[in-house]
Amino acid sequence: MNFLHSAFLYGTLLVAIPIALHLIMRQKPRWFEFPALRFVQRKHEINRRRMRLQHWILLILRMLVIALLAMALAGPSLTFSDGGVFGSQEEPVAAVLVFDASPRMQYRHDNKTRLETAQEMGLWLLAQLPQQSEIAVLDTRSAHEGFLANPGAAEDRMRRLETITNSHPLVAAVDEAILLAGRSELARKEVYVFTDLSQSAWPPDSSAAAQLQDRIAAASDMGVFLIDVGVEKPRNFGFGRVVPLPEILSEKSPLRLETTLSCVGEGGERTVELFLIDREGRREKRGQQTVSVEPDQSVPVVFSVTGLEKGTHQGIVRLLEQDNLPADDVRYFTVDVKQAWHILVAAPEPAAYYAKFLTQAIAPQRYRRSGRARYQCDVITLEELSDWRLGAYSAVCLVDPTPLAPKTPEAPSVWRRLTEYAAAGNGVAIFLGHNAAPAVEFNAGGADELLPGRLATVVRRRNDDPLALAPRKNHPHPVLASFRGRQESVPWNLFPIFRYWQLEDPSGTMVAMTNGSPAILERPVGKGRVLMMTTPISDRAMQTGRDPWNLLAISEAVPTFLLLNDMMAYLVGSGNQRLNYTAGAADNVELTLEIDEIYDRYAVTLPEQAPDGTDIPPVPPDRQRQTVTVSGADWIGSYRVEAGGTGGLRRGFSVNLDPRQTQLRRTTSEQLDELFESGKYHLARTKEDISAVVRRGRVGRNLFPLVMMLLAVVLGAEQVLANKFYRDR
Repeated sequence: MNFLHSAFLYGTLLVAIPIALHLIMRQKPRWFEFPALRFVQRKHEINRRRMRLQHWILLILRMLVIALLAMALAGPSLTFSDGGVFGSQEEPVAAVLVFDASPRMQYRHDNKTRLETAQEMGLWLLAQLPQQSEIAVLDTRSAHEGFLANPGAAEDRMRRLETITNSHPLVAAVDEAILLAGRSELARKEVYVFTDLSQSAWPPDSSAAAQLQDRIAAASDMGVFLIDVGVEKPRNFGFGRVVPLPEILSEKSPLRLETTLSCVGEGGERTVELFLIDREGRREKRGQQTVSVEPDQSVPVVFSVTGLEKGTHQGIVRLLEQDNLPADDVRYFTVDVKQAWHILVAAPEPAAYYAKFLTQAIAPQRYRRSGRARYQCDVITLEELSDWRLGAYSAVCLVDPTPLAPKTPEAPSVWRRLTEYAAAGNGVAIFLGHNAAPAVEFNAGGADELLPGRLATVVRRRNDDPLALAPRKNHPHPVLASFRGRQESVPWNLFPIFRYWQLEDPSGTMVAMTNGSPAILERPVGKGRVLMMTTPISDRAMQTGRDPWNLLAISEAVPTFLLLNDMMAYLVGSGNQRLNYTAGAADNVELTLEIDEIYDRYAVTLPEQAPDGTDIPPVPPDRQRQTVTVSGADWIGSYRVEAGGTGGLRRGFSVNLDPRQTQLRRTTSEQLDELFESGKYHLARTKEDISAVVRRGRVGRNLFPLVMMLLAVVLGAEQVLANKFYRDR
């Protein structure tokens, strides 16, 4: 039992008053005249005993009335085992205030953002803390902070809080707050968390959540208070990630922009606009759509842009009608348009038939006719490869190659020429088939320096073995960019594999088959890269009547088309060039340079959203790797990287919010109980709620109403008994 105002307990000394009154006002027994003395004596004894009992009961009731009144004025409370160390309300505490600084705290309701509401509540709470308390103010940045010097410093820190683009999970900040409060020597420790209770802030299945649960379990003397500053029924429309396909495209080829529009709360129609931005910052509208979204659903939004000339192009996708959370109403993008890449395709006779599926997949005939093809393919025979000038091509593909022996013993090995070509920074792709053999021409003579494994034998699938490609889910490699997040929906089983080459000592397996055998392998060679596929992509194009090795090379095999295009993009260097980043992943933006794009310094222009007075100093290039790296790209928007003045280099990149930073779906009480365990935290929404839960957390549950009710009962009993005892007889 604890008391809010323990001094009032001295009032219990007033119980001496009814004792004195009892002794002074003690009633004397009546006298009766009766002829028979023995009856008089018996009546006297009964009367005396009854009066003594009534006096003691009345005395106890009056003493209890005074004691209960003193106890009620003292503010009694009942403590709990999980509430921490309790004492008086004025005892200093170690208080750590944690603020969610994610972009979703910009959500505006009643003309105030959620962060402004949290600041207002925090400043009020700061004034309620006992004197001599230790105070710390944390947010969801990665930087660690300690206790502040005085309440004035805490107030200044709270007033300067701003939302950040790369907010860390709130569970990690709370874990840090509990750790910081635990270092204090004060007996009472309290953590206040100002949150909008969005699900993205409290992921229950993360490693940080598990660590927080362990921390709370260990800190049994800690009071954790969740201050809900969110909106119970938010309504918002927002974009997901914007994906330019591809980021590096050839001149006059179409650009495909993909994103999603999501809705939280009441659905409706929204207008989506697409703008391209020129070098002077002027916006040119290139598309508009009206999109209807059902409540708590997402719909895809796709734009196609044609007629882009060589150079860097930047733009935005935005909602025409802004809502209460503007942070997710716009997305930025950057693409580079280059001259079409030249690909050399070498195949056995007849080379055109062997190479037909590959060339149609990466350079469709309709695009070649219109000049919009991303790649220009030259097809030659394997015999011509030994004398062909490779330096004019961005990549070389060998389709179902035969053993590549030199024309004469004195001639250089074809494999060594390809190795030197790859080492210079180019790409080589080898699609093995029935023409290969585990001979010296494939396992020695320079081939061992190029291929990712030694050819062993051809493996046939068993009749009951449903063999197919099986890319690993969410593999980060650029070769699987088109399937990222979609692996489960790609019907690879419709394009089975019947035969493939088994390798000895394979290295760099990138895509495996359903039985675990390597299907696509990668090997870095110097500055370049080599990809090898252990089953061909040419059998159906041949139409020779021979049993095919797979059904990958058929016109219905759309996944194969996408896979081959991603492989070519990676080989020519465009697949591993990123121009669009997510905030937090843009710590080091690396742009690949051509030989004529290397200058001494590169100026970086920040997006218009960056505050005045902020800049990034000019950066030098890495001449050996032919790259320029930009650090400190923390602001949302499009950046420009320029050098050489007029007519010089004009490049750029874009940074967008992670869509998870603006998700507003609310956390349920069941999810909070699962995260913190029921009873391990206190939840409040208003200042009155905060006062109640903090008082209950510090001094326990208030027993004043219960004591007053008991006092009324005792006082009533005393009155009834006194009236009965003192009435005239």
